[in-house]
Amino acid sequence: MPIPALIALDLDGTLLRGDDRISPENERAIRAVLQRGVKVVLVTGRAANVPVELARALGLPTPVICAHGALTIDPATDTVLDHVSLDGEQARELLVFAEEHRLPVAFYSERRFYRRRGTPAFMSDMRPPEWCDVDDLRVLEGKPLALVRALGPHAARMVRERFAVPPLCLRDERWGDFIECAVTHADATKRTALERLCARLGIARERVLAIGDSPNDLPMLRWAGIGVAMGNAPEHVRANADHVTETSDRDGVARALERFVLDGRARKSA
Repeated sequence: MPIPALIALDLDGTLLRGDDRISPENERAIRAVLQRGVKVVLVTGRAANVPVELARALGLPTPVICAHGALTIDPATDTVLDHVSLDGEQARELLVFAEEHRLPVAFYSERRFYRRRGTPAFMSDMRPPEWCDVDDLRVLEGKPLALVRALGPHAARMVRERFAVPPLCLRDERWGDFIECAVTHADATKRTALERLCARLGIARERVLAIGDSPNDLPMLRWAGIGVAMGNAPEHVRANADHVTETSDRDGVARALERFVLDGRARKSA
């Protein structure tokens, strides 16, 4: 198998350590593969701001896939290249449900999160200007909604029970001890967004190396020519990947890039 032409990297639990930083070893390896002409794409469930900033800091010229695949953004021009929003009726039902039950739910539209005024800031990054308060969530009707986050176990359970039917895609997320449920259109996944981007760039799936740690990364890992699971990934993710690397706190991304790109050995490995 030839050396990969594109590396798809998840962020949390993959490229980022537990302290939310990129290790010097991972950064060194990324810059080394860039020098070899290999493209590097960040693929994350996060909203746009942090991954776009990281792409710029790393000197990545390729688009960034954000919001679980709902948004693809060119970091150089800040242009949205691909946007998969919820259907109008889906969005309206979610807005009405969250408002009527006064749930802590955040709606992501036009690069900002909107929540009902008084909703707790569950994490330190849930603050202005990226987070905006509104008196009634229904004022967002008609806006393109790329991502919905039901914050906390109660809201996550209620949204899951009410909306766990196609064409919505629901994902359980955990940030340390914090639990949420992320909702996107069924066509907004890391795999589908990566597939669309590779078609745009003229890169075959066989030339893609994807690295991730979450069950949400698994379709992307299976689709890619080489799918690498992090050592800190759940057992069933590791069992279904082509290769397992070190953990995120032990430079697992660097180890995978060394094995499959920098030393010239890019082959499937069970």
